[in-house]
Amino acid sequence: MCSAKPNTYSAKVIKVVPGKHGDYAVAVSEEVEGPITFSLEEPTWNEEGPSPTPGTFVILEDIRKKSGGWRAEKARLLRPEDQEGGDISES
Repeated sequence: MCSAKPNTYSAKVIKVVPGKHGDYAVAVSEEVEGPITFSLEEPTWNEEGPSPTPGTFVILEDIRKKSGGWRAEKARLLRPEDQEGGDISES
């Protein structure tokens, strides 16, 4: 977990799935047991450009346990400044 921001995790996207309410991604993190899903629609995913693809590293925030597993309420791309000082490690 990033020590600067509580409930913030680095994760790697393992697949992107088309859904009836919009596409979503499934990611894994060494810090959370089980997969984490997040929407690729705003306001969850608020990045310009293409959506992440499998192998893309992301930062997931506000992780919540739902009946179907973990869900992130905010997601963005991992950036170099996220790794300064060793706060976040790639999963």
